[in-house]
Amino acid sequence: MTGFVIDAADPVAVAAFWRSALGGELLVTDAGARVSGAMFVDLLFRPQSGPKTVKNRVHLDVYVDAVEPLLDLGACVLAEYPPERATLADPEGNEFCAFFDPAARPPARVFAVCIDSSRPEELAQWWADELGAGVQPGPDGTPRWLYGAAGSPGLIWKFVRVHDPRVGPNRWQWRVRGGPMEDVADGPGGVWRDPQGNEFGFT
Repeated sequence: MTGFVIDAADPVAVAAFWRSALGGELLVTDAGARVSGAMFVDLLFRPQSGPKTVKNRVHLDVYVDAVEPLLDLGACVLAEYPPERATLADPEGNEFCAFFDPAARPPARVFAVCIDSSRPEELAQWWADELGAGVQPGPDGTPRWLYGAAGSPGLIWKFVRVHDPRVGPNRWQWRVRGGPMEDVADGPGGVWRDPQGNEFGFT
């Protein structure tokens, strides 16, 4: 994984939040705003095609030493699970999980991407085969976490079991290094879809 393309009502404002949270550089363009140089991921925020209506099916996990610096930047707390973690949302309501680590710097450090799926084991194995990653058990003992993925070997891919149906395109769409795969469907604008309909692209 090399980064994400993200729908945003105000690309510059939400990009500024993530730049302050993760570090890196903020670049504003006619097409939106980009945060580059943050650990493991580049984030490209573009004008949204429609408003956010449901929970994102793709989100980041970050390490933090405390949530207060993120709240000062404009995040809000959605749920708390002390002492391990809290679920937060950025200024546009994009959910992310903050895991407590006293060594985390700057305010947050990305360590995982989470993808909702009704069949996470199947999707984890498909992406493992495509990216040369190893599959390991998640907390429930089922093989649905990826390690060592090409392009982002330090980033964990967590496939999370959910039962709610997909509603529209993902607002966070990831990018992987390489060329088109033979077993995925392409769509308008160079958007590709994995076997469960998650949109992604190539760099």
